[in-house]
Amino acid sequence: MKTRLLILTTLILFSGCKNKTDVADAYGNFEATEVIISTETSGRIIKFDPREGSQISKGSELALIDTTMLYLQKKELMSGIQSIRTKIGTINAQNEIILQQINNLKINIDRIQKMMKDDAATQKQLDDLTGQEAVFQKQISANNTQKISVEAELGVSGSKLATLNEQLSRSVVRSPLSGTIIEKYSEQGEIIAAGRPLAKISDLSVVKLKAYVSGAQLGKIKAGQQCIVRIDNDKNGYKSYTGTISYISEKAEFTPKVIQTKDERVSLVYAVKIEVLNDGSLKSGMPGEMIISTSRK
Repeated sequence: MKTRLLILTTLILFSGCKNKTDVADAYGNFEATEVIISTETSGRIIKFDPREGSQISKGSELALIDTTMLYLQKKELMSGIQSIRTKIGTINAQNEIILQQINNLKINIDRIQKMMKDDAATQKQLDDLTGQEAVFQKQISANNTQKISVEAELGVSGSKLATLNEQLSRSVVRSPLSGTIIEKYSEQGEIIAAGRPLAKISDLSVVKLKAYVSGAQLGKIKAGQQCIVRIDNDKNGYKSYTGTISYISEKAEFTPKVIQTKDERVSLVYAVKIEVLNDGSLKSGMPGEMIISTSRK
């Protein structure tokens, strides 16, 4: 009888220790980095192949918006730019001709000045030549003024071309991160407005368990500290991961209703985020537990 009582007592104590060891320090839910991808241009969706659940890498093409009108505008603008460049070339050619005429006049002016010393030429002849030179100089000034105006037009057209090129590049919707397409809001062939969401992408390679600890537990944790994170496992009870505390809230809040009993909701707690490398088992919204001491299993 005494032996049975001793065995029973030992089992109760062992069971109590095991349950105590299995009690988590904090509870919460997993979060993943989720991004809603929207279009930056309006038009018909020409291409939108990825399906929900498919993987997509950072920078890869997600969708293509119709660029026909932008392409036609660019083609028209390029023709205008070529025309403006032709005008500038024409002005430069005119100036070169005038400069050659000025050089010829200067030769004649020198000749007339020498002839005047021998009374072989008159002052009127010299005045006519210097007058022509002055006229040519004014023509060059007028041409240069016109050239400045044309170059300003070229600058405006260049800015418009840069804007069109940017719009064309934004017609190709690219993924800002590597992840999984968890939701599609549009389909190929639809006409879409700028700013309308196309899809939601979630990066599940690293997830965060957002748990809540009491003020008494704050002294046991710090950013960068490793801890145990676990989830329910039907076969083995729990599946454990090594996590790293990446965030500790500096402001207390009431315990969220979804993870505690009614009596415990009035307690003030601090939010903590633990980064966990995902092996594919962890999903956004899944409940999880945090064990502060890494020696506890």
